[in-house]
Amino acid sequence: MSARVSDLQYVGLAVPDIAAERKFFAETWGLVEVGERAGKVYLAAEGTSHPFVIRLRQDSDKKTDLIGFSADSRGDVDALFDQVKAAGAKIISEPGSAEGPAGGYAFRFFDPDGRAIEVVCDSAQREARTLAKGEAVPVGLSHVVLHSPNHKALAEFYERALGFRLSDWIGDFMVFLRCNSAHHRLAILPGPPALNHVAFDVASVDELMRGLARMHQKGIELSWGPGRHTAGDNTFCYFITPNGNAVEYTSDLEHVDEASWVPTTYEPGPSTIDQWGTGRIITGNVPHAEMTPDKGLWQVPA
Repeated sequence: MSARVSDLQYVGLAVPDIAAERKFFAETWGLVEVGERAGKVYLAAEGTSHPFVIRLRQDSDKKTDLIGFSADSRGDVDALFDQVKAAGAKIISEPGSAEGPAGGYAFRFFDPDGRAIEVVCDSAQREARTLAKGEAVPVGLSHVVLHSPNHKALAEFYERALGFRLSDWIGDFMVFLRCNSAHHRLAILPGPPALNHVAFDVASVDELMRGLARMHQKGIELSWGPGRHTAGDNTFCYFITPNGNAVEYTSDLEHVDEASWVPTTYEPGPSTIDQWGTGRIITGNVPHAEMTPDKGLWQVPA
């Protein structure tokens, strides 16, 4: 059996206006700032033990700096490093001390599209708390969705290199991959190599709707939603951050029984993308912006 990453841990973003992005994630979106080091700001989600889920850095361009996945042990990190090398990835750094305030043991590499990826274990964990009803803030990071000019090959790379498993397809254009019982921590679409969006779990559909109300009160425009996807069965509301990053509140993501799960290929169509049919009731409401190649590709993370 191949080694596997165990979770999606964080996303590192570079933005032209870090003050605005920092304020959005901490004061509006519902994360908590947990540290600042070497020009990077770290924000955690209250409902998860991961040391941070978003890392922000000032840059002249909007970029995806880094996507971090966790592993269960140093042995797993070493085994995953060997798998990544065997899959032909370009290595950024070999297993060793992790950068950042939480420490740990990690390595970094570029995926086939040029995204910088980190696999980390033994970082200092936070004490997660149970969120009260009505807080409507993220429990934790849910998933990332990527675009790739060769999305099928990229999915196969993540399966081979990091041990992801196939959950479902929509037609032959969107693939959903898991690394634990959550239906997907990673999904991939065709297109220029770019980050489509970062999704955050909230505790229920009620909390999602309360979060939507708060975004409206704060003047954050709804991009798409509310609705419910078919693959994963999760609810959704999408928004755009001050620096143009697409973020999602989601709830009720399906969990997979490894012993019995059989992947489904769903027929593409409006009712598959949104089984409620509510997501585009608002005039002009669109799922996502047109993608352009990420400006952080093939760049060693700062």
